[in-house]
Amino acid sequence: MIEREKIIQLVEDKLAASGNYLVDVVIKPGNLIVVEIDNDQAVGIDDCVELSRYLESQLDRETEDFELEVGSAGITSPFKIPRQYIKNIGNEVEILLKSGIKLTGILKSADDNGLTVTVQKQVKPEGAKRKVTVSEDQSYTFEEIKYTKYVIRFK
Repeated sequence: MIEREKIIQLVEDKLAASGNYLVDVVIKPGNLIVVEIDNDQAVGIDDCVELSRYLESQLDRETEDFELEVGSAGITSPFKIPRQYIKNIGNEVEILLKSGIKLTGILKSADDNGLTVTVQKQVKPEGAKRKVTVSEDQSYTFEEIKYTKYVIRFK
């Protein structure tokens, strides 16, 4: 069986000189290798083709047959690594916490441990007749989060 660590090392070696970075490598039954990459700007089809050809040249089909898929992290895909969070600072995101709470807000900051998101809340000030909208920063560790993904809005 093809080793995931070997694929990760090959991909990281190839991408080291580019703006692209590895998001995930999955090896499925039947030696289907799925490689997902991203970029702080955009991943082009040529980037995927180049990486695919490189991996094909580094692996020996005579020793072990495999199928290879190289693609970019989709805009609707959940974030998998901290760099994707950092890339999306200032963008609207949807977060589902492991506790089952779902919230939407602007990603304010992120680091290797977690994130801070600014959410809009409706609160009723004491003595007021109507609720008012207030912004509140909420911080979460990655262990508390089931998924986070970019929110697409058509205006």
